[in-house]
Amino acid sequence: MKVDLNGKVAVVTGGGGILCSVMAEALASSGAKVAILDLRAENAAKVAERINAAGGTAIALAANVLDVESLKQAEAEVSAKLGACDILINGAGGNNPKGTTSREYLTREDLENKAPGITTFFDLDPAGVGFVFNLNFLGTLLPTQVFCRKMAEGRGGNVINISSMNAFTPLTKIPAYSGAKAAISNFTQWLAVHFSKVGIRVNAIAPGFFLTDQNRTLLTNPDGSLTARGNTILTHTPMGKFGRPEDLTGAVLFLLDDEAAGFINGVVLPIDGGFAAFSGV
Repeated sequence: MKVDLNGKVAVVTGGGGILCSVMAEALASSGAKVAILDLRAENAAKVAERINAAGGTAIALAANVLDVESLKQAEAEVSAKLGACDILINGAGGNNPKGTTSREYLTREDLENKAPGITTFFDLDPAGVGFVFNLNFLGTLLPTQVFCRKMAEGRGGNVINISSMNAFTPLTKIPAYSGAKAAISNFTQWLAVHFSKVGIRVNAIAPGFFLTDQNRTLLTNPDGSLTARGNTILTHTPMGKFGRPEDLTGAVLFLLDDEAAGFINGVVLPIDGGFAAFSGV
């Protein structure tokens, strides 16, 4: 799918990751000048190099989405090299083991005679849970504050947030991540209303299950076979497969197209192979 993004400047946080790098390349192939922001400068640089080698325009910047000064420095560099931001993809996010339980269900056995290395709900580290909420929620709010100021003062623009299937129905074992992504969905709706008078549309996509660096070892074994959790996920995905990063780009480009989606604001669009629609029976 192609849309005309010529003359637009796009900023993609977390742009060095598997999913967001593909989104960034799709924006560039549609004519946008793209700034790849990532905590790991080398990952951002690889994506920018691919875009530039393909004839697009991209720059790579190291930035911490939880550090306002880091974001302000990145915004100043983007404005100087590419122009004011028109499109913001809030792609940075993730989970942390300290916000994750070892088992799907709490048992009395784990309360009375817990095996070494088992983390129950009662053992969750508040700092780990806080990190997950900060990374996902504040890591969306702060870039929006920094990069959308000029949008609001000028010709408007578009924001795409990254929610998750967890926001609709929480997955077992990951309460912090599920809660944080539910906050992203709620914030998307709130921000869409708040920005509606200054010409900024705000929507989100909610990916289902894609193999990324973050979850690959949770869903597949070293030989490529499915883990028990991976098998459960595919059993509950009617299309019977994991998504490909390219499966996200059509939805992103559609939501950014002011001709096709100019009256769409505040939606959270599932891209999940039917996972959210399936009751399990």
